[in-house]
Amino acid sequence: MTIDLHAHSTASDGTTPPSELPRLAAEAGLTVLALTDHDTFAGLAAATAASDIEIVPGVEISCRLDDAEVHLLGLFVDPLFAPLAAELELIRTDRERRAVRMVERCRELGAPISLARVREIAAGAPLGRPHIAAALAAVGITDAFTADWIADGGRADVPKHVLSTVDAIALVRAAGGVAVLAHPRSVKRRASVSDSQLAALASAGLAGIEADHPEQAPDVRARLREVAAGLGLLATGSSDFHGDRKPVRLGECTTSPEVLAALRSAVSVS
Repeated sequence: MTIDLHAHSTASDGTTPPSELPRLAAEAGLTVLALTDHDTFAGLAAATAASDIEIVPGVEISCRLDDAEVHLLGLFVDPLFAPLAAELELIRTDRERRAVRMVERCRELGAPISLARVREIAAGAPLGRPHIAAALAAVGITDAFTADWIADGGRADVPKHVLSTVDAIALVRAAGGVAVLAHPRSVKRRASVSDSQLAALASAGLAGIEADHPEQAPDVRARLREVAAGLGLLATGSSDFHGDRKPVRLGECTTSPEVLAALRSAVSVS
């Protein structure tokens, strides 16, 4: 088995339609792929219907951990679980409000972009910062994810509705799934998750951490596996595939069959 537990489609901020992802995954040699679009299950039906490989139902939830944003993967969740669906709808609605205001702020700062262009780039997906960044790049502003523009706390950033990570873990478990913390020490994130924070999340029901990820160096991956072992957490590996939006291949990092089996077992007791 070759397993990738973190991938995105055009249902959120990827560039590959969900119906095409299974074919690309099979061509990459994968036998199991988790579709984990941001705060939505909108692509799951199309991906499952088109697939000859196993599609794990998943979602990536934006959460607040102390004073930083982190991302939580909910795997094997029931997409029809009403409390989770309602929370994701609230997050998506607030994302729209936030994106509209961020475009306004960019314009106030002199960037000649429009909400119509951002919607065109999003092509029906929930609006997000990558779509605004693409609109900025099209007018020559290539440093969008900086303090000058739309980085967390940047001049054009706007706060958004987020769950606490502990509450998100509880919601994933209530939806019949398991919670895995995505890229906890990515070089592209504003803050890394400390050992003590991981310990607190483990006590709150976290099942695993994404140790092998393209944005985490080999020594960081090794340290995360050590921390996971010490806390009784599972260490997963994933590509975090976004299609053409990131230079990452499906299956670039993978999860072992043993860890996948342990995640399935954790579902039954969550």
